[in-house]
Amino acid sequence: MISSVRGTVLSTRDGNVIIEVGGVGLAVQVTPEHELALRVGEPAFVHTSLIVREDALSLFGFETSEQLEIFELLLSVNGVGPKSALGVLSTLGPGQVAAAVENEDDKAFRAVSGIGPKTAKLIILSLAGKVTSLAYEDDANASPRSGSGEDVIVALTGLGWAERDAESALTAVLTAQPDLATAPVQTLLRLALAQLGPATSKGGRA
Repeated sequence: MISSVRGTVLSTRDGNVIIEVGGVGLAVQVTPEHELALRVGEPAFVHTSLIVREDALSLFGFETSEQLEIFELLLSVNGVGPKSALGVLSTLGPGQVAAAVENEDDKAFRAVSGIGPKTAKLIILSLAGKVTSLAYEDDANASPRSGSGEDVIVALTGLGWAERDAESALTAVLTAQPDLATAPVQTLLRLALAQLGPATSKGGRA
């Protein structure tokens, strides 16, 4: 069982990431949002689930242990395969999955490609009572590139800040005020700039 992978990102494309571990390139399937967070040439750590089939071995990777746990819970549902489970996590965060199950909101799952009404209801029935005890912090750990975040980062780098600093500032804003995850670009940009202070030169801070 391969429960995690740590190594250097060799490539990212169409939801498939190649991570070099000990001279071996491992192909890991991830969500689109997770793929955006990974950088070629930089180190990465992902929680993984190894799916064994007669004709293939497939690795699915996740940023958090909560995502991995939801993924494996979804696989226990009749009719939900790894592609569909990954599709759920591409659309919903762990906290949103838990809320949908608790509120019996099958519409949330029907919005995922490949999941029909019957399977959506079965997910709710199968996961009932299995996710309520888990502590999720989706809002506090929101990706800075979700919602309006990507536009804010682009704006900040255009103003002269390094991308890494821009992401850190936006993450600080979203951690302090999780309800701003869906705020307008202008609001997030103003707050991120307050975190950063003035930039006096292109490409970095004075």
